Amino acid sequence: MMKQIKILILGAGLLACGLLRAADYDVRAFGAVGDGVFLNSRTIQHAIDHIHAHGGGRLVFYPGTYVTGSFYLKSNVTLHLEEGATLLGSVNPWDYVKDPVVGWKAMIFAVRQENIGITGKGIIDGRGFTTANNLLKYIHKGLFDDPLKYDRPSETNRPENIYFRECTRVIIQDITLKDPASWNQTYDQCRDVLVERIRTDSKSYWNNDGIDIVDCDGVVIRDSYFDAADDAICFKSHADDAICRNVTVDNCTARSSASALKFGTASRGGFVNFKVTNLTCYDTYRSAITFAAVDGGRIEDILVDGVRSVNTGNVIYLRIGNRRNSGRTPVLRNVTIRNVYAEVPFNKPDAGYSYEGPVEDNPRNISPASIVGLPGMRIENVTLENIEMVYPGRGDSLYAKVGLTDRELDAIPEMEQSYPEFSQFKELPAWGLYVRHADGIRLRNVTFRAQEGDYRPAVVLDDVHGATFDGVSIREPGARDKKQIFPYKSSNINIR
Repeated sequence: MMKQIKILILGAGLLACGLLRAADYDVRAFGAVGDGVFLNSRTIQHAIDHIHAHGGGRLVFYPGTYVTGSFYLKSNVTLHLEEGATLLGSVNPWDYVKDPVVGWKAMIFAVRQENIGITGKGIIDGRGFTTANNLLKYIHKGLFDDPLKYDRPSETNRPENIYFRECTRVIIQDITLKDPASWNQTYDQCRDVLVERIRTDSKSYWNNDGIDIVDCDGVVIRDSYFDAADDAICFKSHADDAICRNVTVDNCTARSSASALKFGTASRGGFVNFKVTNLTCYDTYRSAITFAAVDGGRIEDILVDGVRSVNTGNVIYLRIGNRRNSGRTPVLRNVTIRNVYAEVPFNKPDAGYSYEGPVEDNPRNISPASIVGLPGMRIENVTLENIEMVYPGRGDSLYAKVGLTDRELDAIPEMEQSYPEFSQFKELPAWGLYVRHADGIRLRNVTFRAQEGDYRPAVVLDDVHGATFDGVSIREPGARDKKQIFPYKSSNINIR
């Protein structure tokens, strides 16, 4: 994997050097107007077409506010936004096209292009709240056909800021991406993608993911900040015959009213060979780390190394499901998560943000980290190492209870077709870690710390075969001789 990453970084560096040597073109020379009023979509497209036809180069946006709808980036062209330059999304939904290949709307498209980029200290501002609500008005008037799930337009009918599909050698560097009407930026079936030093602010409307990497091969995301109403750093697999692979994420910060780092939910092909290092999460409603193999794909050979998560509703959620498997058996195995410090609050962690996670999804007692497979679709070979998880405790059996009797444990539903979130089971019988239908679970130097007492044990294992607890510390005020590791229908459990 490291050899592949070095090649990718070298390739990205060569691409950057090549783009720097290419000619610069002033977007204003083509008639663009940065007054915040004039619609520049056709002007920008003409400029890109010209540069592409003449061997490539940079289309430079100097300080100003350039209103635009949809346009297409083409091979060997880079958009360069100088500091003080803003690409401002039109608030008229009719100014955006729905690309026939990707089936989504966006401000900036690229489809089957190479050697492309967006660089500079400027801003891409989708004005998504206003655009989405304008679209909603047209739908209610019967002028636009949309299913209006939850009284909001479909994600595909609201423009993203960026959607690149099947592109090779892509650089996204230094820019700020804010206020999309849908997901912020999607890189779909692309190869050799470098995203670095960017800042995203995606809190303007529903489904505002920070970044979505879909079935790509060779991606580096580093030194970047993601603040999102939905998942912050999200990997997806949309095609049964494709896979997302060879990806590194380093030195990033994520805040989300969903999950900070998520694999899935769309997981048809899968995710292989990932390395995530130095991740900071805060004020996140759902999980710091979520891996969801629920559509027949595979998640394997994943390393997460170095996470600091504070004020986050859940630390780790690993899940196999049977949602849209098409007869295939999903795989989740060979996962290592290490060097983690995490604090889970008692109260709602994203309270006060523009689009909060739904309060009705919360269980009544704080949920533990969870590793949950299915009968016949088991999670395999997971290592948790050098981890400290701090919980509030305060689980109240008189308020909501799942106990440790056979009947109570067997009554926890499998929910194999449900949308995978840590809170989907509501109450669980552990306050620290719950593991079900899994083999080969290893905990080394793991501390579970409750700030107040809880009626539940720290760890519950249900149908787990082969688990090692080496240097595990459990701290709960007033617990005394309480049994903190409870195995049920499990075997080969070694506690050292």
